[in-house]
Amino acid sequence: MRVGAFAGSAKDKEDGFIHLSTAEQLVETLRLHFRHVEDMLALVAVDVKALGGKWKWEPSRNGDLFPHLYSPLPANAVRNAEFALFDSLAEDDFSRAREFVHETGKHAQLAPADDKGDAG
Repeated sequence: MRVGAFAGSAKDKEDGFIHLSTAEQLVETLRLHFRHVEDMLALVAVDVKALGGKWKWEPSRNGDLFPHLYSPLPANAVRNAEFALFDSLAEDDFSRAREFVHETGKHAQLAPADDKGDAG
């Protein structure tokens, strides 16, 4: 077990990488993949420089490039985190989610907050 690292959600583990989204991709990612999640969600702003070369851009939804992380997400790469239910994030056309990424950076990672993986 690695202390201070997030190993990914069940979906991340199934796919072999942690799914990340850019600020521009976040709202659509929430709409498509987290609408039915009843657990608390964790929005995490990630400093990709702290990830080293363990991430890369890859085509995904509609051929758009998405950042994928091929290692656990180390705690020192997290610049900010916010926990919220989907309904709270979706209010006012996702204004809370938009404000989070506006204030904290370019890349955001989403996961149910109780899906701790190898977090310590």
